[in-house]
Amino acid sequence: MTHKSMTVKIDNNVAHITLNRPDAFNTMNGDFWQEFPTIIDEVSNDSSVRVIVISSTGKHFCAGMDLAVFTQGNQSENLELGRKHEQLRRTVLKLQACFNALEKARMPVLMAIQGGCIGGAVDMISAADCRYCTEDAFFSIEETKLGMTADLGTLQRLPKLISTGLVKELAYTGRRMPAKEAKSAGLVNNVYQNQEVMITAVMKIAMDIAARSPLAVLGCKEMINYARDHSVSDSLNYMAVWQSGMFQPQTDMMETFTAKAEKREPKFDDLAKVDDSNVL
Repeated sequence: MTHKSMTVKIDNNVAHITLNRPDAFNTMNGDFWQEFPTIIDEVSNDSSVRVIVISSTGKHFCAGMDLAVFTQGNQSENLELGRKHEQLRRTVLKLQACFNALEKARMPVLMAIQGGCIGGAVDMISAADCRYCTEDAFFSIEETKLGMTADLGTLQRLPKLISTGLVKELAYTGRRMPAKEAKSAGLVNNVYQNQEVMITAVMKIAMDIAARSPLAVLGCKEMINYARDHSVSDSLNYMAVWQSGMFQPQTDMMETFTAKAEKREPKFDDLAKVDDSNVL
């Protein structure tokens, strides 16, 4: 399909989603908010996809929310105040769901970031599994400078990735955190010389992930995300429940051992294709 704000290419079990509005610094306009969650859901449901890579074009990864989204006509102006605020709450929840989709995706999501990662872009990359950036990259919780509080996931997810004190400093000041500091803080896995080198490296990591059992990788993602939000005891209990249903040594493990004995790379079945039309 043709999209207005991004491109999608699926090859060798990797879905590469590229933000494609470089002249506008890949800001998140109305098209983005319509297309992004739909694409993520479609890719997640695609049984052939085992990894998602998200990158962008131009000088900056993403400059956050397009100002036109803030200034577009408000259809709730004539509503009673309580109802107007209830509508705004639902709007925020809808926008949050766009990035929640990254955590709900059945496969890992890798972010490749160059230049500025600003405002809503920090909300987005915080919901990914792994982040990589170029030497010229920087991260900014820009909303504070605009007189508002970041509301799409940065303040909830970032403290799980880096120290709370650093998150507070970044949020209170809106200052730019450069690539070197982001690496030291643990926000990004690695820093690369330029975008070309970064994309090559990230796609190599994606291919390595895609070569593993997709069911085992899905289990890792589910367990790590669950452990982030629950106690060790609850997480271990959930792990036991997961294994009781998903651990099938006669399939993927047996294929691993057989491939090793035959001196070849293992070949694993894809995850089942999700078809929501068949859900009662």
